[in-house]
Amino acid sequence: MKKNTKLVSSGRKSEYTQGVVNPVVQRASTVVFESVAQMHQAIKERSHRTLFYGRRGTTTHFALQDAIMELENGAGCALYPSGAAAISQSLLSLLEAGDHILMVDTVYEPTRDFCDKILTRYGIETSYYDPMIGAGIESLIKSNTKVLFLESPGSITMEVQDVPELVRVAKSHGLVTVLDNTWGNGWQYRPLEHGVDISIQAATKYIVGHSDVMMGVAVANERYWPQLREHSYLLGQCTSADDAYLALRGLRTMPARLKQHEQSALQVAKWLAEHPLVDHVRHPAFTTCPGHEFFKRDFDGSNGLFSFVMKEGSQKAVNRFLDALEHFKMGFSWGGYESLVTANVTMAGLRSVTGWDHGPIIRLHIGLEDVDDLIEDLDNALSIYESNL
Repeated sequence: MKKNTKLVSSGRKSEYTQGVVNPVVQRASTVVFESVAQMHQAIKERSHRTLFYGRRGTTTHFALQDAIMELENGAGCALYPSGAAAISQSLLSLLEAGDHILMVDTVYEPTRDFCDKILTRYGIETSYYDPMIGAGIESLIKSNTKVLFLESPGSITMEVQDVPELVRVAKSHGLVTVLDNTWGNGWQYRPLEHGVDISIQAATKYIVGHSDVMMGVAVANERYWPQLREHSYLLGQCTSADDAYLALRGLRTMPARLKQHEQSALQVAKWLAEHPLVDHVRHPAFTTCPGHEFFKRDFDGSNGLFSFVMKEGSQKAVNRFLDALEHFKMGFSWGGYESLVTANVTMAGLRSVTGWDHGPIIRLHIGLEDVDDLIEDLDNALSIYESNL
């Protein structure tokens, strides 16, 4: 099947749908068994596709896991109550005291905090690396390095990594490779096809698509799926059947939404690139974005999330800009139908080995509003920004 057909059809086995279009919402904590033999069989079943206990999941969860597993071409999918939980629990399933992890310097801030504030307490060392290091990553690998963590594009500054090259070096040293694929969403980028072992997403974003569910997913290849599955289960990770249903519903329309997000974002980004106050645009589809050549080579398209960099500006001017926006709401998520904005005057504390010698960086998520309204909104806010320089 081609991609659109596959996404519509996946996770819709008759045992999940029970005669209707969508998988039913099966809520459960306790599962009852008709015999001792049936109970023992459920205990021995390790695929997480048999009813056993609510924490393992119900048919609603199984349907979502099947659909995302097919989306990212993996051997299995684990569900978590948030994207941050998917990252932290995946790493805990792979690491132990004395291990060393190589973490991309442009990583999502909560991932950095988890490494610096939690993993250190368990004797796990983290080293940060330049996202554009490529084959040079080999010089940073230690005898106790266990995991290479990637995020491409990088959080806020949008650097696109040379994933196949990084994976090649990592595998030659026996490292596990993990990639935060929330931006790539499984539709526009599939890390496992590029050799990555585990692909993680905050399903909160484009999979759900309506800013009303917290959820994380991790898809693993055959080698690491049993380990990820068992350790996540032991760590008590689970989601509600209602949230799984909403994620399934969002998944069906994701390609159509992404197409509109992409088209609108490119229009806005092109307008910003010509604005006299803008130094450059950080959009993977633009040549001004570091790693643009890897985006062209590896991705099937872009979405609504990108950043742009101001030529100059103070915190006061940035605050005036943010307060002047009407259609762009201020918030820390993205991936929904609405447009959002966040800003950083400095990247201090968010980078360890890569500097930031540019002006303020503004991150936008372009929603499904009319593009002309969004551009007018930005134009007005930029005028107010200029008057406060």
